[in-house]
Amino acid sequence: RAFEQKLGVRLFERLPTGYTPTSAGEDMLDSAQQVEEEILALERRLLGQDTRLTGELRVTMPDLLAMKLLMPDLATFTQIYPGIGLEINVSYEHLDLTKREADVAIRLTDNVPEHLVGQRLLQQATAAYASTTYLAQHNLTDAPAHDLSSLASLTWLGWDDQMTYPKWVKESNFPTVPVRHRLNNAVLQLEAVKVGIGIGVLPCFIGDQEPSLRRLPSGRPKLGKHIWLLTHPDLSTTTRVQTFLDFMASAI
Repeated sequence: RAFEQKLGVRLFERLPTGYTPTSAGEDMLDSAQQVEEEILALERRLLGQDTRLTGELRVTMPDLLAMKLLMPDLATFTQIYPGIGLEINVSYEHLDLTKREADVAIRLTDNVPEHLVGQRLLQQATAAYASTTYLAQHNLTDAPAHDLSSLASLTWLGWDDQMTYPKWVKESNFPTVPVRHRLNNAVLQLEAVKVGIGIGVLPCFIGDQEPSLRRLPSGRPKLGKHIWLLTHPDLSTTTRVQTFLDFMASAI
């Protein structure tokens, strides 16, 4: 209303189903977005010339990487570079580095946005895990692999799939084990496996560190997605960004 009164132009049509921009409103939105892009681009270019090892650094990564792999390395980084303040955003979503929602993204992915630059480090390995208590309850503590494949008393922990035998189960070493519970987060899956709700596929850097878990006799671990370190091209020359990228590449 304030814009419309000031400009003397109707920007939105008020409809029973909601607000719809008029042609003038769409023109204003296009101009505002262009201005925003110019300001963000200027901000990135100026930041790219920053040679100080001080200031804030926004980093986004999945919670399993932050909590189960990289937290000691993040602590070491803050000790070596006390002038850099880390802002950690735990997310599986691709935050918009163009809009500086983050300066650096650490991602488990095989699909990197074309407008970002970065380094592909290595692939995570995954395997099926169960708790020692769960295995004992099902008399599987010393069972060979061929015995596990036919036991319907076992339960897979699924993700978002609603099928009892999704494709990843059929392609596993235990294709007759059904999915009965679903948790769409790796940290939740870890906790569910630890308390004996079922068996789950976990990254080996998580599963192998837990003393209460055992890797099921399913052959060699499978290689999954790569770990990537990513940033925007305009930020790649910023000293604190490049320092963090180099440090984390070595640490990982």
